[in-house]
Amino acid sequence: MPDSATLFLARQIERLRSLPRKRIVFPEGTDARVQFAAARLQQEGLIDPILLKSSSEEGLYGDNFYELRRAKGITRVEAAEISRLPLYRAALMVATGDADGAVGGAVNTTAETARAALQVIGPRAGVRTISGVFFMCVEDRLQGHDGVLAFADCALVVDPSAVQVAEIAISTAHSTRSVIGADPRVALLSFSTKGSAKHPDADKMIEALRILRECAPELSVDGEMQADAALVPFVGASKSPGSSVAGRANALIFPGLASANIGYKLVERLGGAVAFGPFLQGLAKPMNDLSRGCSAEEIYGAAIITAIQAHEHL
Repeated sequence: MPDSATLFLARQIERLRSLPRKRIVFPEGTDARVQFAAARLQQEGLIDPILLKSSSEEGLYGDNFYELRRAKGITRVEAAEISRLPLYRAALMVATGDADGAVGGAVNTTAETARAALQVIGPRAGVRTISGVFFMCVEDRLQGHDGVLAFADCALVVDPSAVQVAEIAISTAHSTRSVIGADPRVALLSFSTKGSAKHPDADKMIEALRILRECAPELSVDGEMQADAALVPFVGASKSPGSSVAGRANALIFPGLASANIGYKLVERLGGAVAFGPFLQGLAKPMNDLSRGCSAEEIYGAAIITAIQAHEHL
């Protein structure tokens, strides 16, 4: 594991120990990895885990779910049945305040986990695009913030519009500040840097920058730019002279899910990075996803960051 990952997680744990203990619900409580991680978290006094081990026989949250979804045509019977499912029950516990956050996805897919979060918890006020961010811990601690960078959107939005790219960038800037603990320097990535190539995909990132400079002028953001221009100082100075972001980026916004998902996996598998995530950005309260191939260690880390997010949502 890179030193950056060890240090990143140690900082999150240190922060968590200074906060009131959070209740994190795990909808996949029968999974051995989840059980091991939850036991460790409890033993270390970091969170109070809640493990859901099967569909509930009690319709405790049926009325809550019915009120949330009746405008969509759901019946009370359907609401009661769905609310007993572990993913939905976990989301309802978070929405009603019976838990501070949720971590799922060890067994369920990202789509299933995100659907429950969106239908029950919903977006934070003012947010229209829910997205997924990874915190990537790389070997070179000169990259990003002490070797940690935010990559988005690697999980949800397949082909974002320019407006959605801008919204993802704003959410990722917030995550960079609240979780990584750094002032965000956001790069809008492309295969083009400052008009070096002409294509609608590059134009989308140019338009996203225009939107961001109009609606979030305080944000340190630049683009469109290639990855080397975003990360390597001498390349950034050559390709985008005068930029406050080029060569110094700590938050990378990809033009679509294909490039983002491929990119983070290459950095992880070939570059030896540790990937924490995906964490869902823009929800009113935190409910996060896991890879179905995750380890107990990764579940442990995800729960710690979810508890940090829960505090930030207060």
